[in-house]
Amino acid sequence: MKFVPCQSGGCTDDGTHCAGCGRSHVEIAETKQLVKNIVEFSRKQEYENVNDFAAFLNKNLLKKLNE
Repeated sequence: MKFVPCQSGGCTDDGTHCAGCGRSHVEIAETKQLVKNIVEFSRKQEYENVNDFAAFLNKNLLKKLNE
């Protein structure tokens, strides 16, 4: 499956999948929760360099997915 981000203004709540991006509403909700958790963690740590933290997450995510 290919990831397709939500398109501004094209998202729908009807049915099981978004008409704009085609992802399931469950996947969208879980992704939003994951991002929310990362944001909350970052704020809890009071990181001043959030760009570095985001880059670290990106680098390590890609590394783990390619193992």
